[in-house]
Amino acid sequence: MSDAKIELRNVHKRFGSKVVLDGINLTVPKGESLVVIGGSGTGKSVMIKCVLGIIRPDRGEIFVDGKNVLKMDSGQREAVLRKFGMLFQGAALFDSLAVWENVAFGLIQGRRMKRSLAKDIAIEKLAKVGLGPEVGELYPAELSGGMQKRVGLARAIAADPEIIFFDEPTTGLDPITADVINELIVDRVKDLGATTLSITHDMSSVRKIADRVAMIYKGKIIWEGPRDRIDDNSNDYVDQFIHGRAEGPIGMDVLKP
Repeated sequence: MSDAKIELRNVHKRFGSKVVLDGINLTVPKGESLVVIGGSGTGKSVMIKCVLGIIRPDRGEIFVDGKNVLKMDSGQREAVLRKFGMLFQGAALFDSLAVWENVAFGLIQGRRMKRSLAKDIAIEKLAKVGLGPEVGELYPAELSGGMQKRVGLARAIAADPEIIFFDEPTTGLDPITADVINELIVDRVKDLGATTLSITHDMSSVRKIADRVAMIYKGKIIWEGPRDRIDDNSNDYVDQFIHGRAEGPIGMDVLKP
């Protein structure tokens, strides 16, 4: 696809005898927000790690801006990674660094930016997520879970990335705080004109931030479509998942009394 920002073609990954990705085909067009849903252990995080180069797939192809990242040398891959920002599950802040240093971490360590300039950018990005400059001097342990997520989002957008990955962006948050984070994600992504790939099991988040939705099950994409079609789809697996039903084709590996 000519307008594809990210494309996975027949991507496979297994760990020992466990097949995690079983021929993933997925395309994220430029400027679009794609959200991948699926239960725990279905391969969502492994898929993202393959795109980022943290895990190398056993076979298949992964393209960013039309270039196969699996065939790049370290220098080329580093240039591609500069296009990415990421909001990690649980925010993943460094406890020993002040908030502004967390936001500026990639600028200082990855891009060798002067600390004074990086701090100015960090304070600017904190303002974008509704946090004042005084928060920049605090430490993560002094923040609520919602504020930590905001800091994580500020860090994700610090370098004005072309692509942002969101890993379970609302996990552990109450419904109101989660909705605030979802609104911030939508607004900040719109500001940047970024392409986004998110993974989540929170359907409220899906309905807020997605343009398109794909569902992964047993290492395969079993459904993909526009956000407004997810509630009237004819796929029994998707229907069970989005409504959170225990009964259905998705079995749970638990012993029943």
